[in-house]
Amino acid sequence: MAVYIKNKKAGLKYEILEKFEAGVKLLGFEVKAVKNKMGSLEGSHISVRGGEAILLNANLPPYQPKNTPPDYDPVRNRRLLLTKKEISRLAGLESQRGLTIIPLSVYSKGKKIKVEIAVVRGKKKYDHRETLKRKTAQREMDREMKKKFG
Repeated sequence: MAVYIKNKKAGLKYEILEKFEAGVKLLGFEVKAVKNKMGSLEGSHISVRGGEAILLNANLPPYQPKNTPPDYDPVRNRRLLLTKKEISRLAGLESQRGLTIIPLSVYSKGKKIKVEIAVVRGKKKYDHRETLKRKTAQREMDREMKKKFG
């Protein structure tokens, strides 16, 4: 399982409540771009509309810009492939106040391209600081252990 694109700020900005795995409907040149780790999930989110889950604002530039159709939009909406049960669960969670659905990473599973999505709650400013403090403390402890035990 190779991870191609990660949403690095997701753990810092959001408290992750529940994770799901979804397939994503891509064009051929988008698949090539993803496999070459081109693209970004920053600022993207998932919306459930009309019984479908849709990935919004994910930037996947074309693999070869000169060989793509002239009307191609790299930030287009992409359909996520989920079961009806998962879609109804996500729709229920999305309707709750304060919850959002975001993509965490794009990776391969066999020959398929998958997206790991999560139901999240936004962190407050003091939560951000607490997370950074915890991360720094862990880094310091790891450094000291490495010095001590080599």
